[in-house]
Amino acid sequence: MIVSRLLAFAATPVLAALLAGASQGGGAVPGAPTAGDPYFPQSGDGGYHVVHYRLNLGYTPASRHLDATAVLTSTATQNLSSFYLDLSGLTVGSVRIDGRAVAFSRSGVKLKVTPAHALRRGRTFSTTITYSGVPADVTDPDGSADGWITQKDGSVFVAGEPQGAMTWFPSNSHPIDKSTYEVEVTVPDGWTAVSNGRLASRRSSNGRTAFDWRETSPMAAYLATAGIGKFQVQSYRTASGLPVYNAVDPAEAKAAAPVLAQLPAVIAWESKIFGRYPFDAAGAVVEHAHSVGYALETQTRPVYDRAPDIDTLVHETAHQWFGDSVSLNRWKDIWLNEGFATYAEWLWDAHHGGPSTAKRFATDYALPAGNDLWSFPAGDPGDGAHIFGTPPYERGAMVLEKLRERVGDQAFFAILRSWAGEHRYGHGDTAQFIALSEKISGKKLDSLFATWLYGKGKPATP
Repeated sequence: MIVSRLLAFAATPVLAALLAGASQGGGAVPGAPTAGDPYFPQSGDGGYHVVHYRLNLGYTPASRHLDATAVLTSTATQNLSSFYLDLSGLTVGSVRIDGRAVAFSRSGVKLKVTPAHALRRGRTFSTTITYSGVPADVTDPDGSADGWITQKDGSVFVAGEPQGAMTWFPSNSHPIDKSTYEVEVTVPDGWTAVSNGRLASRRSSNGRTAFDWRETSPMAAYLATAGIGKFQVQSYRTASGLPVYNAVDPAEAKAAAPVLAQLPAVIAWESKIFGRYPFDAAGAVVEHAHSVGYALETQTRPVYDRAPDIDTLVHETAHQWFGDSVSLNRWKDIWLNEGFATYAEWLWDAHHGGPSTAKRFATDYALPAGNDLWSFPAGDPGDGAHIFGTPPYERGAMVLEKLRERVGDQAFFAILRSWAGEHRYGHGDTAQFIALSEKISGKKLDSLFATWLYGKGKPATP
């Protein structure tokens, strides 16, 4: 188990209040059943931090049945009498803490665990959950499928943003809690299982093959994946020595090949702009799953529902810096992920014969006031149904173009590199980004962000 790169847990306001109560009273209290995010009030849990997940999954595509064991190494952030995990569907067989069977109960998507004795603040403990069943995706507020998505042939597309992690493993499912991972998936011979990080081993026995994946950098639960299919696999190292592992559905292989061939160049180009690539592996999982309708920046190895175009590849790769390495404290700040990744597309196109970023901005600004682009502020989507709407993406990129125009190229690119570097493997919010921008540029930027990030409707002037 490798956890040396993991940052200290950053508590939400809900957790901070619980910590204060525990320290003052000295007694054990239940952990919070939520991370306190108003956009997804059922997601996440309080009172502990998961340092490391070890997932052992046995999957049979023909029956779509999953048999699994999850071992969570956690640290109590308060004196705990009980705590919660997020788990949707599936049947829990047993729960053990440090090898000892403990009581548990289910209510909706919450798995409540009650240890025999209180867990003292600061204690590291191991929770082992055995569970099984036929995983099913959940429907997000915007109507999209999220989590463990099974295809007709039994193959699996796993994309967990924002709440889908709970469809396939018990977790503290909010970006505020980041952990390292071991994911071992056993499937029938002829099938391939792909997850995050590096492939540590591949073992075959009795007609089944186990793929053991390790992600040693902190990762939010929604960025974990376990794609299962009859993939064409390509494994190599870039000129800089970075290992790349691509798994592609044969139906998408021809269309995907020329784009995936550009991945090393995209990583090298983005590294020059944003700072060194934050992880020790890269790659892609390309599914033949057009009905899913989106790609996701799963850490080190984005998943695509079809062969990506170059802009999509650039976008999901940029997320490795913005969204994966630097994560959100709350979903309201989603523009820090999507606006930055969209602006990376603008930059790539501008450097490869396309329109300048100023031209892209002008094209967007020309859209009428009734266009979806102006339907709500990029920095305040309002609820979980709107976090993947147009404003956090396109208007988020416009915010960055206005910032670049205001502070100049030297300060602007220094801001991007500093943001990615200072918050590497941790978290950041909009207030911190604005403060950093003002510090580096030496300019007051309140009016810019008030208009372009938080202003309602189309600004009067570009």
